Amino acid sequence: MANPRGAPPLLHPRHRRLLRSPISRCACLLLAFAAILLLSALRQVARVDFPHPDAPRQVSSEQLWVSDGYGYNACVAPTSRYKVAGKSDRYMTVRSNGGLNQMRTGICDMVAVARLVNATLVIPQLDKRSFWQDTSTFKDIFDQPHFIKALEGDVNIVDDLPESLQSAPRARKHFTSWSGASYYEEVKELWKNQKVVHIPKSDSRLANNGLPTDIQRLRCRCLYQALHFSDPIEDLGKKLVDRLRYRGKFIALHLRYEKDMLAFTGCTYGLSDSEANELRIMRERTSHWKFKDINSTEQRSEGNCPLTPNEVGIFLRAMGYPESTWIYLAAGEIYGGDKYISKLRSYFPNLVSKEMLATKEELEKFNSHVSQVAALDYIISVESDVFVPSHSGNMAKAVEGHRRFLGHRKTITPDRRGLVELFGLLEKGELMEGPELSSLVTDMHRYRQGAPRKRYGSLPGSKGRARLRTEEAFYENPFPECICLTGKH
Repeated sequence: MANPRGAPPLLHPRHRRLLRSPISRCACLLLAFAAILLLSALRQVARVDFPHPDAPRQVSSEQLWVSDGYGYNACVAPTSRYKVAGKSDRYMTVRSNGGLNQMRTGICDMVAVARLVNATLVIPQLDKRSFWQDTSTFKDIFDQPHFIKALEGDVNIVDDLPESLQSAPRARKHFTSWSGASYYEEVKELWKNQKVVHIPKSDSRLANNGLPTDIQRLRCRCLYQALHFSDPIEDLGKKLVDRLRYRGKFIALHLRYEKDMLAFTGCTYGLSDSEANELRIMRERTSHWKFKDINSTEQRSEGNCPLTPNEVGIFLRAMGYPESTWIYLAAGEIYGGDKYISKLRSYFPNLVSKEMLATKEELEKFNSHVSQVAALDYIISVESDVFVPSHSGNMAKAVEGHRRFLGHRKTITPDRRGLVELFGLLEKGELMEGPELSSLVTDMHRYRQGAPRKRYGSLPGSKGRARLRTEEAFYENPFPECICLTGKH
């Protein structure tokens, strides 16, 4: 066929003459075969270098699972100025309020307060009137003899008041939240007229910052060394950890997508109208919840809502965790059940719970006690290879602090506010799951994985006592008082 008008000839006449030679024809065939092999190789490279657009960015195993404490370790030994506790005829009774971890940190605050006021602490009573209505006593959840023995050089602790004081009049005192050592110097006056002072609430009774180093280290010794769970809880918790480790590395996901949390925060994104209305009614009928009329859209955009199960799946996939990853669900009953959990399971089929790991007989003794079940979740979360909380509640803060204390084990704290913006782009079709989303998400969380850092102070612009609410909780990050470079105390 003739060339198009004005186009140069496809082959020069001299090249045509060369092709008539048998040797030249053979050489051309070899060149053509080599070109086919080269093209095939390039296509193989293309398949490796250019993955499917929906696939997340590849991340190394070390990046996924390994954390670095940079030489920082726990340091809780008393300083040379610290004195062994002497006998005291002052007594302090306490009612610990809230759920498991609110009670745990409150108990350790009360241990430190007893030290500050030189009082003997009576084993605290646990909250039986909270949302969970758990009838467990102190010794049902904690190893009471170990607790008393471990702290005997710090504070005098007794099982109960002496017989002579059982019916004695008691002063009742609500300690001011986030108070420093000087406040408790004044509080000592309470014992001038009564032998016994009762404290109805134990949570957040001490400042996060500005306390003597020895008091801060006492709080850590209490929470991490003295306040062990009871033997039945510890034994089953360790068994479940072993069963998970047999499967391989695993993530403990504290999925705070339970009815009480959604009702309390007013977060209804992704729920049906009837579900949203059910949560609104629950919030209005719970007398001690301060806020009743909540704008769910504003809550979500400000990052105040727990991630949904589907959003957690998108997040972990974007962080680079493969479909085969084992995930332990550390949570109570998920609102909506399988309707919402199935979305997370579609991303990560190896999703397990305590009900799947333990036998019915093993769980039977715990099932009617929410705090004891929560203790199992706590043990597994602390021992997991990676911990991911979907909301920053008491459990998430306590586990993160404990993991920091044990060597800065990997804890990924989702930037909920930033993620909501990305999820909005996904919904609008302006962003797709794949390398671009993975790059944005991993960059956003580069410094949110539990590496050593000092505790955050109050937020800029906060004033008065209200600023204390904005400080990072001591038990969320006990650095620098209880964590220091190896060999430096």
